[in-house]
Amino acid sequence: MKNHYLFLSERKWLVLLVSILFSFSGFSHGINGIVIDQESQGIQHAKVTLIGSAKYSMTNGLGEFVLTDVHLGDSILIESQGYQKRTFLIDNESYFEKNVLFQLFENSTELSEVKVTGNRTTLTQSANINLTLQPVRSSQELLTLVPGLFVAQHAGGGKAEQLFLRGFDIDHGTDVAFSLDGMPVNMVSHAHGQGYADFHFVMPEVIDKINFEKGPYDVTKGDLATAGSVDFQTKEQLTKSFVSGEYGMFNHKKITAGVKVLENQRNNAYLAADYFQTDNYFESPQDFKRINFYGKYTGVISPNFKITVSASTFQSSWNASGQIPERAVANGMISRFGAIDNTEGGNTSRTNIQLGVIQKINASSSLKSDFFVSMYDFSLFSNFTFFLEDSINGDQIHQYESRKIYGGKTEYKKTISWKENTTFSFTGGGGFRYDDINNIGLAQTTGRTQLRNQIQLGDINETNLFGYVSGKLEVNRIVLSAALRADNVTFYYNDLKDTVYQPKSLSQAVLLPKLSLLYNATDNVQLYLKSGIGYHSNDARVLLSSDNLKKKALPLALGTDLGTTWKITKNLLFNGALWYLLSEQEFVYVGDAGVVEPSGRSQRLGFDAGLTFQPTKWLFLYSNLNYSHARSVAEPKGQNYIPLAPVFTSDGKMQLNFKKGIFATLSYRYMGDRAANEDRSVLAKGYFVNDFTLGYQHKSFVITGIVNNLFNVDWNETQFLTESRLKDESQPVSEIHFTPGTPFSCRLQVKFMF
Repeated sequence: MKNHYLFLSERKWLVLLVSILFSFSGFSHGINGIVIDQESQGIQHAKVTLIGSAKYSMTNGLGEFVLTDVHLGDSILIESQGYQKRTFLIDNESYFEKNVLFQLFENSTELSEVKVTGNRTTLTQSANINLTLQPVRSSQELLTLVPGLFVAQHAGGGKAEQLFLRGFDIDHGTDVAFSLDGMPVNMVSHAHGQGYADFHFVMPEVIDKINFEKGPYDVTKGDLATAGSVDFQTKEQLTKSFVSGEYGMFNHKKITAGVKVLENQRNNAYLAADYFQTDNYFESPQDFKRINFYGKYTGVISPNFKITVSASTFQSSWNASGQIPERAVANGMISRFGAIDNTEGGNTSRTNIQLGVIQKINASSSLKSDFFVSMYDFSLFSNFTFFLEDSINGDQIHQYESRKIYGGKTEYKKTISWKENTTFSFTGGGGFRYDDINNIGLAQTTGRTQLRNQIQLGDINETNLFGYVSGKLEVNRIVLSAALRADNVTFYYNDLKDTVYQPKSLSQAVLLPKLSLLYNATDNVQLYLKSGIGYHSNDARVLLSSDNLKKKALPLALGTDLGTTWKITKNLLFNGALWYLLSEQEFVYVGDAGVVEPSGRSQRLGFDAGLTFQPTKWLFLYSNLNYSHARSVAEPKGQNYIPLAPVFTSDGKMQLNFKKGIFATLSYRYMGDRAANEDRSVLAKGYFVNDFTLGYQHKSFVITGIVNNLFNVDWNETQFLTESRLKDESQPVSEIHFTPGTPFSCRLQVKFMF
């Protein structure tokens, strides 16, 4: 150990000696460098200061800077809003080579550091603040960090959540495209529903950043990106290794660990894993078990070439109480937390391998490629109508599939900076996704064991080829962006149940133009206007079962946003947008029944508004309000409500972080009443729920208490207007069926970092 310190000391003296010699000889250098972010993109307006002097330089649109009269042994400080400050010791001659790269890492922990003006029209700033300041304990909480996105669970903890955004009851992902480091999460032509997005394979402890776009405006996103898109990006390195444990009511147990395997200037690697189980609050124990593993390696092969490799796998199994009818609770047959068929449930697994490569071609251009392979299995048992179809055996169904997904994308970026206030950026990319789905089926069962009738069984192949180009011109305070995307989707279905069925295929293409105008009115006010066309594909089985459906294989959605980001004061940020979305007629596959339901054109309009306020370093306030007006276009007034479309939603929190290590969060979620049918004669009742967190951190030890439904209100997490028949009923009844929301519950988390 002494020799190690002696070596460092000798090294410092050597650098100092060389510096003195160069100083006496009158010899000095200039640094021609480029300041980049984690994606190797240049950072504009970063300040580069020669420590110990008044000399500094500001980066241009490419992130380039020149700093003169720099000697060996000097240090430079680089800082930019939204990024961690970094100091670099100029200890060797390589720093004086042309176009040396200096990388900064994002750090938006304080509202005062958030930059309003810029060239992006998404509200990513708010999402990053939430992720940084609020401890996230589950993948479902990650989803709720997107302003206006609500989630609900209605069939056990292992099933993908039901989603709501901008007047859409999105089911499990039909109109929002989710991705992780560029790998799509949604499943097309899924056994349970189109766009099924099961996010349980993602560990929140490894998520670094959330990028989202409401509306169909992101040219890099294609299928399912109509109401919006969300991309989660994982950490390149862990700050510290850690292990944590949770224990709570309803037999809630969770243990999580993350370990740094490799860490130096050029290489980083870590492993993470967790195990989770709970019986949940239902009278019939859920027995939900889930295990996750994740690993990632990041290597800087050269200053201009970086590679990332990650692998993850997860498995889960659960029982479910499902949706229950209001009449069964009202007449005392069961309680709010009881079940009509307690043999519902399922199991699922997913394994992913991802490869990412970023190559800096020169100071103004880069090439980025991402590839992935995913293997997925799914099995779900449900009973929505009880004894409606079969008064003896019941109506339980089994949906299942096994699939492999292969995909990749390559993107080229080129930036040209004519002068300080004029920059043009070009982006061109293309890629593919191929889903190989085997034995996708729907069957009638009893008690998960007895197969009564095979309704559907087949194989699906679905291929999506896409390409896009975009150009962005920045002149002073104006940013004009235009883009065009082309998608071609090929569907193939082989019906294994029908012996005379001949495999069928269908291929369709769409062109998706995008246009946006952004104006940085002042340093604190940004205005934008966006328009674009998106689409979501329909289920392959639907498209290839009837010729008259083929024209709507890829129904389009036209959207427009007019919005602003306004930093009212140093510590008060407002985001707001007026929006409109027109969706073409489409045919929706209902996987629960194996039938097709036509849905005509629809239009949605509304507004989003968000306030973020940080009056002091220890107090953070956030509130988001969303209104949407969703109607069917072709139906007469009064009969044109879109069932279960949210109208008013709001969420927010108050976060306190004290210097002594104490922190607390009080949050709320509100969803207003909404129509459960087309004439609004039946309502799905709204709710207002509060959660509370209180914790203490001392050095590398953290203890946190978590309370859900602080005031123990009765609320319904999901609601559906369903026709069903109970065992002793002679006639079916149509009424609200619901899944109760969590009652008051608490748990304790202990975390050690090392």
